[in-house]
Amino acid sequence: MSETAGRGGHVPGPEPDPRGEPRAQGRHGAEGSHKGQNQHGGQEEHGRKAHAQGARGKEERGQGPHAQEARGEAEAAPADLAARVEELQALVTDLQDRWRRALADLDNLRKRVSRDTGRMREEERARAATEWLPVLDNLDRALEHAETDPASIVDGMRAIRDQAQEVLSRLGYPRRDDAGAAFDPARHEAVAVLPQEGVPDGTVLQVVRPGYGDGEQQLRPALVVVAKGE
Repeated sequence: MSETAGRGGHVPGPEPDPRGEPRAQGRHGAEGSHKGQNQHGGQEEHGRKAHAQGARGKEERGQGPHAQEARGEAEAAPADLAARVEELQALVTDLQDRWRRALADLDNLRKRVSRDTGRMREEERARAATEWLPVLDNLDRALEHAETDPASIVDGMRAIRDQAQEVLSRLGYPRRDDAGAAFDPARHEAVAVLPQEGVPDGTVLQVVRPGYGDGEQQLRPALVVVAKGE
């Protein structure tokens, strides 16, 4: 036993802190403070969880703001869908009506063009036939005079030929004189090839059958004899 304990039997306690507080708390005091803080934090956490569970419960029961908004959209969706369907049906009806009218107009146009084409063809045939009527009249007169004056038949036939050529020229198919021209496959058909001195190769020597018209308006090509160089 120490000397101090021997004199008074007093055991010294912890030295006081200079700030007036005990230097250290006991184990039980620290544990109590820590438990108090944990208990307060646990109550706050429990409150937050309860609030979240309540909000989730309201959403599940359809009482929360999100659920009410979704329910409003769901209620408005059928009305909007019905209006959209009605609008599309009206559009389809209008397009079908336009399609039927377009088909009817096209059919009427086809029939009208067919009628007009046939009428124009008949008019052109009548015009061409009318051009040839004077030629037939002159042939009749030439045959009448042939019995009384056979010598005059030659002059009459020559006049009728000239008249027929004039008719073809008025119709757009004049007679061509291809003698001496260069051979052109688009305008000529060679029926023979003859060697000829002093004549360029491919020159038309003789016209066997004359051609009428030219270019896109060619009625027929000429049958010719063509020179071949030595």
